[in-house]
Amino acid sequence: MEDELIEVLIESARAVRDNAYAPYSGFRVGAAVISDTGKIYVGCNVENGSYGATLCAERAAIAQMVASGEKRVVTVAIVADGDEPAMPCGICRQVIVELGPGAEIVSSNLRKTKHSSIQQLLPDPFVFKRER
Repeated sequence: MEDELIEVLIESARAVRDNAYAPYSGFRVGAAVISDTGKIYVGCNVENGSYGATLCAERAAIAQMVASGEKRVVTVAIVADGDEPAMPCGICRQVIVELGPGAEIVSSNLRKTKHSSIQQLLPDPFVFKRER
């Protein structure tokens, strides 16, 4: 993907990170995904006192994309402030691989950026196959 578009995704994720609801961890995350039509969707983490109900930024952005009628993720950008760029959690990896089996992952903290692919992060994903 072009460097300028990657920068737009990172900046979109950085901006939406400010909207994160993280009263428990204080760890605010923003994400931006680009679909195969070239549209950008954003999301931030939304924590909950019942931790299992917490929504990660990546899944929030992908949910926005799906709610808009799209079904294919090309690139996911994630921005969080930590010592190292934050990588998607296991649940997010599974969601990304299902909707973007060839997706590029761009993780950034406020100082550096790391590039990877969903295949590197989840080389052997769960695949649902219905028996008939």
